[in-house]
Amino acid sequence: MEVRNGINASAIKEARWIKSTASQGVGNCVEVTDVIGVGVAVRNSRFPQGPALVFSPEEIKAFLIGAKSGEFDHLAG
Repeated sequence: MEVRNGINASAIKEARWIKSTASQGVGNCVEVTDVIGVGVAVRNSRFPQGPALVFSPEEIKAFLIGAKSGEFDHLAG
């Protein structure tokens, strides 16, 4: 399977989508899944069929480091 950005999320076989417990189940969720051998796919829970964006492990690591250090806090309003 070719995995590319904007892929239909349902095309990612064996995906186990997870979301933060902070989402509180009101449709404001970002969900992620491991794409074995490729990286991590991200989708909007309101649109579960996609599109999904796919990021390499290195890209996800850099993003998580930035998020944990507060670099993106200003985006939360």
